[in-house]
Amino acid sequence: MRILTILGARPQFIKASSLSREIAKCEFCEEIIVHTGQHFDDNMSKIFFEEMNIPKPKYNLEINSLSHGAMTGRMLEEIEKVILIEKPDWVVVYGDTNSTIAGALAAKKLHVKVAHVEAGLRSFDMRMPEEINRILTDQISDVLFCPTQIAVQNLTNEGFLGKGNKIVMSGDIMLDSALYYKKSMKRPKSLSQEGGFKLVTIHREENTNSPKRLWSIINALNMLSKEGHNLVWPIHPRTKKIIDNYDWKIHFRCIDPVGYLEMLYLINRCSLVITDSGGLQKEAYFFGKHCLTLRDSTEWVELVENKANTLIKVEDETLTDVLRCNIDNKVDNSSHLYGDGNAALIILNQLKESFSVGV
Repeated sequence: MRILTILGARPQFIKASSLSREIAKCEFCEEIIVHTGQHFDDNMSKIFFEEMNIPKPKYNLEINSLSHGAMTGRMLEEIEKVILIEKPDWVVVYGDTNSTIAGALAAKKLHVKVAHVEAGLRSFDMRMPEEINRILTDQISDVLFCPTQIAVQNLTNEGFLGKGNKIVMSGDIMLDSALYYKKSMKRPKSLSQEGGFKLVTIHREENTNSPKRLWSIINALNMLSKEGHNLVWPIHPRTKKIIDNYDWKIHFRCIDPVGYLEMLYLINRCSLVITDSGGLQKEAYFFGKHCLTLRDSTEWVELVENKANTLIKVEDETLTDVLRCNIDNKVDNSSHLYGDGNAALIILNQLKESFSVGV
């Protein structure tokens, strides 16, 4: 069974590592990895393959720094070429990036079966390009691997039970990775302290493309720092460039981008996470840390419902006050919202079963 894996962004590398380990154990399974190049900075891409021992991609398409339409179109064209060469039995796509929808479209148009890992997620905010990608990918996938029961329910509500797709509650594959790599986490060289800090990450376009929103965030965080809160921000290269262009000053600790093992260290040692990331919201929960999410909506609604995550609107004039009121929040992660850490095995077994019966 030949499995073509489409990767392009940091969270996808993390998720794929768990499934790749299971595929490597399977005698009749072969994995071909395609890296679209969506994240091309070494610290945002190459380092993940090196430190997580992900098999080297057979194809690196090096497609990046383009508009959504141009990027997706180029990826669709190049992935199609790879599929025609490799003739896979499955194309596996992860999450909700441009790489995800491009891989699914290319496969489906060539009548190759598509498996979507992290299916069924909904933020119900169509302003987010990720929401469009995940909805469209679900529509054309043959097997939909859902990380939570809420994701299963979303697909049920949208009528997927009558569409011929197979819906599987797999649990969250990122939990597999967090549990596996926790023993190997390491302190970033640029961080001298051991713990007691609040971890900050800001990189989403909805925040960084709006000078008003980005400055509102920086100003609020500067105020918290001035009040004595210890903040650490591994700053995304794109975000740093925008901040430098405006000559804005950051009055708390910024460090270089970090790899996955270093990020696990930061999550494990921090007292709170402040982010606009999708994956980090869950990783905070895995490590028992409350998350303040600087977005108008989230696809991980179960975290909000279980009071593990607080959504905070950036355009609120009282942003500093809202952050201050929630900065000592704690979380109970005993509910196992994302399964038991065996999602990769469930996914591979389902792919093998569906392959054998011709689904």
